[in-house]
Amino acid sequence: MRPVRTILVSVAALAAAVVPALAQEGGATDIQDKSLAAGWMAAFTCSDTFVAGMTQNEIVSNDLSGIYPDYQRDFDRLPDAVVDPRKQTVSVLYDPDMPPRIAAYRPGFGCSQLPAGADTAMADFLPRFAAWPVTAGEDRGSAIGSNVKVSLRTEEAERLEIPVSFAFDERTYGNGTRTSAVLVVKDGQIVAERYDRGIDHETPQRTWSVAKSITATVLGAARRNGLIDIDYPAVIEAWSSGADPRRKITMRNLMHMASGLDSGEDGSRTDRLYFGGGRVADQSASRVLEAEPGERFKYANNDTLIAMRGLREAMGNDSAFHRFPYESLLHKIGAMHTTMEVDWNGDFVSSSQVWSTARDLARIGQLYLQDGMWGNERLLPEGWAEFVRTPAPAQPAEGPGYGAQFWLMNNAPGVPEGTFFMAGNRGQYVVIVPSMNAVIVRRGFDTIGGARFDVNSFTRDVLLALQAAEDERQAVIAENEAIEAEIEALIEERRVRSDKGRAAIRTEVLAKYGRTE
Repeated sequence: MRPVRTILVSVAALAAAVVPALAQEGGATDIQDKSLAAGWMAAFTCSDTFVAGMTQNEIVSNDLSGIYPDYQRDFDRLPDAVVDPRKQTVSVLYDPDMPPRIAAYRPGFGCSQLPAGADTAMADFLPRFAAWPVTAGEDRGSAIGSNVKVSLRTEEAERLEIPVSFAFDERTYGNGTRTSAVLVVKDGQIVAERYDRGIDHETPQRTWSVAKSITATVLGAARRNGLIDIDYPAVIEAWSSGADPRRKITMRNLMHMASGLDSGEDGSRTDRLYFGGGRVADQSASRVLEAEPGERFKYANNDTLIAMRGLREAMGNDSAFHRFPYESLLHKIGAMHTTMEVDWNGDFVSSSQVWSTARDLARIGQLYLQDGMWGNERLLPEGWAEFVRTPAPAQPAEGPGYGAQFWLMNNAPGVPEGTFFMAGNRGQYVVIVPSMNAVIVRRGFDTIGGARFDVNSFTRDVLLALQAAEDERQAVIAENEAIEAEIEALIEERRVRSDKGRAAIRTEVLAKYGRTE
């Protein structure tokens, strides 16, 4: 990670603390709208500064532009964020009668938002690791998978130049789209990599809903370690009473986005958690049942959040729970630049608030190509990759199909059957292509509500380039084999036995094809 660059060096005196009342998702008010807009600014400025190490100009042009349209008016009226590099906090004033919205950084936990009404002193109550490992060395080399035999891949590099460069032209795959990173992995080795907008191979970006697939991977590791059963009902204690029908909901239902819980009109908008400083326990686990579990697909952040909350309750040890994603999964595959952020109550907000590099996301994709194996160690249960990419019983009414916290690229012309992918807001994609042993990563800061990056067409074009490179390689191999056969046939025909004579024939045949040794 690049060193954190200081934006502002002083902090204004903060207003007195107000004990927060954690409201449920409900009707909008002017003060709530202002608070959410300030929460967006505080959250992204904090994570971009202390997790990603971006400059202020990069933060403004990337994460503070192209935001939710319904936030824009209030957002434009906000003063600049105040960054305290010593306390590692960010505060944003939004109302003269309220303390500023505050986000605070801790190593390994990233940035957490304090609830509206909290002051900086309350950051002392946030969870912290006693020690956090310093990243060992730069993320160098082209090997992403385990047990990779690195080889020269000039054919892929040449063929991929066109689709990769076109991904950054803001036209070919979506007018006005803003690509920050593209990474292509073939046979566990990087064969194309390019960055823009101040991002490099060690700059984490918010994954948005790609985090849901990371959550599924963490849950797979938990299942491998015997910590959870995906078919055991009453995922969390709050649902365990005999009169509560939510006790029928299983981890499998949650992973299939089929909990049956109410999540409003748009299950992907959990703003009072993401930007309001709410807690997972209050904002996600309090929803009532509106459909039978397993019978209806509805994309909902809450399903992912509750699944991870279920792991926390199953483990019963917060210290072990907070270390688990890193010690049992991420650091084992070399994903050392990935941070999973928590709410102020210590629950992972892993439906969206994970920060990761393109390389680390490719490593997770590669883990699935290796069926959960890394080196000689099994990290995910055998068949977990098949589970997450198998169509769930209840499917979306339109668009791509859905597995278990992964999307299915089952309606994209030119894309092989069995391809599945992670997807997140603002153009985050990790495409896993088992039939070609390939992973394709595209990161971006696309404008919310604007043009979407055409990941289907991009995937098709990248795979065509990879296939063309492989065809070229195989053609060279076939030609070499034919030349060797011709040399041996001519030696036999002329009954040549001496080394000098054999060498002369070899030179003769190679010259015929314009070659030398």
